[in-house]
Amino acid sequence: SVSRGLAALGERAVGEFGLPNAYVLGEEAGGALFAGARYGEGTMYTRNQGEHPIFWQGPSIGLDFGGDGSKVMMLVYNLASVDSVFERYPGVDGSAYMVGGLGMTVMKFGDVVLVPIRSGVGLRAGLNVGYLKFTREPTWNPF
Repeated sequence: SVSRGLAALGERAVGEFGLPNAYVLGEEAGGALFAGARYGEGTMYTRNQGEHPIFWQGPSIGLDFGGDGSKVMMLVYNLASVDSVFERYPGVDGSAYMVGGLGMTVMKFGDVVLVPIRSGVGLRAGLNVGYLKFTREPTWNPF
């Protein structure tokens, strides 16, 4: 059922935005008690600009409680250059993990659209608003 769910989310993203020109495979962890933070790392694969390590982190605030860990595939659209992904992408996230779950979010900055598709485990429920900041090096500062 997890494979079926991931395939359905991927089909939905491709149906809405078309084929991506890059994607990120990685892992992330997050937690919240009204205010929260999310940290992740992975590799960005592009069609014509090679592979690049990428890190992301960001704060959130909302009615959100618990923690989760996820495998992440992010579809990247309208990526003119690798440098254009290193920005802050605002978004709204709703989560309901009771042992495991799937989720998809759409985030946009300028022309670049990111669609993170998560498959994770944990105990987390809520709705929050925040952003993800993408960097070349890891950092513990979510801002």
